[in-house]
Amino acid sequence: MLIKTIFSGFGGQGVIMMGYLLATAGMYEEKHVTCLPSYGAEVRGGTANCTVVISTEEIASPVASEPEYAVLMNNPSLFRYQNQIQSGGRIFLNSSMIESRPIRGDLEIYEIPVNDIAKQLPGNKVSNIIMLGAFIKKTGVVSLDTMTQALKETFGQKNPTIFKSNKAALLLGYNYLE
Repeated sequence: MLIKTIFSGFGGQGVIMMGYLLATAGMYEEKHVTCLPSYGAEVRGGTANCTVVISTEEIASPVASEPEYAVLMNNPSLFRYQNQIQSGGRIFLNSSMIESRPIRGDLEIYEIPVNDIAKQLPGNKVSNIIMLGAFIKKTGVVSLDTMTQALKETFGQKNPTIFKSNKAALLLGYNYLE
């Protein structure tokens, strides 16, 4: 198994955190992992992306040319990455913010209105975790239990309230796509 994923959106949407959490969960499952975050020159509101490769065997190159998956949180990300996804790949769209749709017909598209779903939870700052829940449900790249463990290790010690909110968001996303 070799899974290549690109996460992309505006700075502040949590795309780097999505990549970090997926990579962490992959390591917890004793898989080989690379995680390459990339920040735009601006910070909040600029572009950010994170490439994650997870494999059951050694990874020869961390570069994810022609990834199988793209998690896209805004329109500029769709325009930039839709043509890089391999034929038959899957795109997870934040349909709360992305008005356009891919021009290619050879991709499977999952539309998740994560910003709208996030309104169900206090704070509204969990759209990325909702998307991550939907992503792991459809891909099976890591288990829900492992991702919950990664959330707990990342947020639980520092702030149990944030962990609780993120766990609820993860479950909302996971259960959104049945």
